[in-house]
Amino acid sequence: MKRSTLYLLYPANKALERAIADGLCVLNEQDAAAAMPDTQVAVADNFRYTRGNYEQQRYSARVFERLREALEASLAASPSAETQNNLGNILAALGQQRRDAALFEQAVRCFNSALEAYSQEDSPQAWATAQYNLGTANQALGRLLETTSPLKLAVDAYTNALLVWTREAHPEEWMQTMHQLGATFYTYGIQLKGNRQLQKSVVAYKNALAVLNADDHALELTATHNNRGVTLHHLGEAEENPARLKEAINSYELALTVSMEQQLPIHVSVLCRVNKATAQNMLAQMSNDTALAEAVADEFEVIIECFAHALQPLCLRHCQEQMKLARTASSSQVAG
Repeated sequence: MKRSTLYLLYPANKALERAIADGLCVLNEQDAAAAMPDTQVAVADNFRYTRGNYEQQRYSARVFERLREALEASLAASPSAETQNNLGNILAALGQQRRDAALFEQAVRCFNSALEAYSQEDSPQAWATAQYNLGTANQALGRLLETTSPLKLAVDAYTNALLVWTREAHPEEWMQTMHQLGATFYTYGIQLKGNRQLQKSVVAYKNALAVLNADDHALELTATHNNRGVTLHHLGEAEENPARLKEAINSYELALTVSMEQQLPIHVSVLCRVNKATAQNMLAQMSNDTALAEAVADEFEVIIECFAHALQPLCLRHCQEQMKLARTASSSQVAG
């Protein structure tokens, strides 16, 4: 069975934001000023929270290259693990921006260098942070190269971070790490076409949900429900299991509710809605449900007519294809 096109959401990268904030002190005044985002013109960004793990909104991405140069010079003059961590995050952000595996590999080397200076016993927080950063860089590299070796390293690094960041002592860091474990296992499962990895992803996302609430972590909660739905959705297709698809639909519905109640950017809600309708379309095909197929076709028509401005171009095409598929299914079944 062909795997459905679905849309993941990525929470803002706080580690990257901290790296930029810490690095601004090594820039001159003019370069530091360029780090501030342009807020004069409000233009809808329908790709926000969908680009990948190295996305942040607090600073302008124009500063990345200058920060890279300044941090590399700082390291040459006075090597430090903290600077290695900051440089690693900047390199990874550039790697995502340019889809450049070599930059991700440089980031991985930076985090490994930082880990040479830290130990779990003497510097547990710094060690866990470097492990988390190493995991995220490897996860992004594995996704870009579509290879599993970096994903295995990512799982190991996140597991190491969880030796320090327990749910009881560090609930927020624990939640973020569980979310990233879920994302890593999902990517791993898709590449291997392995249901076991997808099942591990579902469990990791469920763990993250245990400490999330809508008031304090609206985006993280929405993303975790949505991404858990994506994993359940693809697991349901692989197993040809309608029950999994129903679970996915429920997860998408929860994500949609949180995003609307917390007034997240409209395209976030629309993407959750698109994922939900796509799952319903697959469920209708699996169960030969004419009424559901007709309802899904109507839902995609509403999305296209009312929210085209909030859709990415490829997502709009996906909606049009799904609507056509649902209309064909409902009419052919009625004719039969």
